Amino acid sequence: MTDTAKLQVDGKSVELPIIVGSEGERAIDVSKLRAETGYITLDQGYGNTGSCKSDITFIDGEKGILRYRGYPIEELAEKSSFIETAYLLIWGELPTQEQLQSFSDLLTGHQMLHEGIRRHFDFFPPKSPPMAVLSSVLNALSCFHPQLLEITDDNFFQEAVARIMAKVRTIAAFSHRHALGYNITYPHPDKKYSANFLHMMFSDPYNDYDPDPVIVRALDTILLLHADHEQNCSTSTVRMVGSSEANLFASVAAGVSALWGPLHGGANVAVVDMLDSMLDEGLSVKDFVGQIKDKKNGIRLMGFGHRVYKNFDPRAKIIKSICNDMLAKLSIDDPMLSMAEELEAAALEDDYFVSRKLYPNVDFYSGVILRAIGIPKEMFTVMFAIGRMPGWIAQWYEESKFTKISRPRQVYTGATERGYVPMSDR
Repeated sequence: MTDTAKLQVDGKSVELPIIVGSEGERAIDVSKLRAETGYITLDQGYGNTGSCKSDITFIDGEKGILRYRGYPIEELAEKSSFIETAYLLIWGELPTQEQLQSFSDLLTGHQMLHEGIRRHFDFFPPKSPPMAVLSSVLNALSCFHPQLLEITDDNFFQEAVARIMAKVRTIAAFSHRHALGYNITYPHPDKKYSANFLHMMFSDPYNDYDPDPVIVRALDTILLLHADHEQNCSTSTVRMVGSSEANLFASVAAGVSALWGPLHGGANVAVVDMLDSMLDEGLSVKDFVGQIKDKKNGIRLMGFGHRVYKNFDPRAKIIKSICNDMLAKLSIDDPMLSMAEELEAAALEDDYFVSRKLYPNVDFYSGVILRAIGIPKEMFTVMFAIGRMPGWIAQWYEESKFTKISRPRQVYTGATERGYVPMSDR
């Protein structure tokens, strides 16, 4: 017998099914509530609303757990790679050696941009926001691959995946170099995913950039840690756009636009700005913490707290370790890292922050790493988009099997019916 919840409304008792997920998560199914009662639910920001059932990513915010397809993020960060994890997210299982090699070969085969697309960059003004360029060019890709506008079988899907995954880093690197007025560096056929991105970002005609393996591994892990994160703003956008049967190119381009918002994809930029400001002003951590606690100042502690996690963000622990290892092995003495560590220690010992469950999130150290690698702040959110691409693709594909367009309801609070007033009487 299926468990149900009872709702009393207008003197009528309505039974609503209780849905239980594989990890014991419980939800009340209200999909027939309006049909049976005339009522809808109101949940501004969807904080308590499940928009779908999904097999892809599990988060327990109270316990600080994140798993991709059942695999703990800690194990994947230690043992896997971004491309292997992308395969896992999209197709549901870790690949065999043959499957991984085949996928990698597809990415290499599709990493070049059509020359018509390359000339597309010339139409953007200097210093165009990289996220605007990325979203626009991803959408334009569909014009060059019209055969992939409709995914009719797994082979078409695999080709579309490979083209988007391979080209997104090429587009990102091209947009950066174009904004600087530099030459375009083409992808190298013998370099792996993350190393190839760095090659395209930083190579010159007279000097082929060969990144230290420590840097490559750090970047690859950052991408892996961002690969999916359940039904966040951009992922929900991708699924909603995809529910209209919009093609994969258009859907992930919409995801880029959602991620562009500073409340979603710009947090690590805000962290670096905060730490930069502290260093420039010679502000001690003690004084800065005091300013934050004085609400009159309106100063926020960036990189702490999370909409979902009410404990440590598991990705934050991993990324801090990567940051320390990378800077130590490369003998980089970054005062920003020292400031970040001191600020973290102070916040974790202060009941003001602990009582509010303000723990470091993934953004607190990612900006420090990206800056140390040489990636400018304006590209931080683009890096987030590259990392999130396999998650968006996996979520779009899962949504495509559910053939019902997303259509939220609303509670109207505007004017009631009124008559048109002629211009002369207004």
